[in-house]
Amino acid sequence: MKKHSIIVGLGIVGLLFSCATNPLTGKKTLNFVSNSELFPSSFQQYGTFLSENKVIAGTTDAKKVESVGMKIKAAAEKYLASLGQTEYLNDYKWEYKLVESPDVNAWCMPGGKIVVYSGILPITKNDAGLATVMGHEVSHALANHGAQRMSAAQLQSYGAMGVAVATGGKSAESQQLWQQAYGVTTQVGGMLPFSRSHETEADQIGLTLMAIAGYNPEEAISFWTRMSANSGGAAQPEFMSTHPSDATRIANLKAMIPEAKATAAKFGVVFK
Repeated sequence: MKKHSIIVGLGIVGLLFSCATNPLTGKKTLNFVSNSELFPSSFQQYGTFLSENKVIAGTTDAKKVESVGMKIKAAAEKYLASLGQTEYLNDYKWEYKLVESPDVNAWCMPGGKIVVYSGILPITKNDAGLATVMGHEVSHALANHGAQRMSAAQLQSYGAMGVAVATGGKSAESQQLWQQAYGVTTQVGGMLPFSRSHETEADQIGLTLMAIAGYNPEEAISFWTRMSANSGGAAQPEFMSTHPSDATRIANLKAMIPEAKATAAKFGVVFK
């Protein structure tokens, strides 16, 4: 059997035995990395980041980040309990920190470690805007998007190995061209759409969580409209980006809002 056939065969076996259904999305996902492997490293990296940056504590804004974060966490617990997944969050160690930075950004590491940069607060404006951001970031962690991206990158590297083996008899120039073609094709045709789908999933789950937490999901439209205005329209073409365009995202959110409200109503949260 040729070497590249062995590599392809191993990749197929990996796909067959590394798919699990995520309770929040109902989808089978590719995941080679367990929480027990990923979370300790994530927590360590989070601690290192906090030690190297200025954490804002005790202020009104810092308390707001903590308060909104706790409400989103409680919403996630309620939602997962309703799905019969009470043990899903056992390994999560929630933490919410406001960090001084002009960057208009926030992020959540695997396992529930969240950072909100002070530069995004003028755009969130209120608790509902902040809940939009934190619900979205928490949803990335809940949907295991970090582990999925790591798994996809591993699969991409296996494919590159296969290309290298398959073109082993060709000239160095030809091998380089094949590797470049493989890299561009898998990035634009696979990895970037994969990342954009994660963003859309996080938007959908985030809307549901913020609604269950008592924040009107309509406010997500206002927040993303402000984000779009802040960027001044300067963005890569959508097919070259890891994120959907602002227009696509806002259109998707509008379509998702009725379902988020309907789900929240099951928990006794009703919006006029």
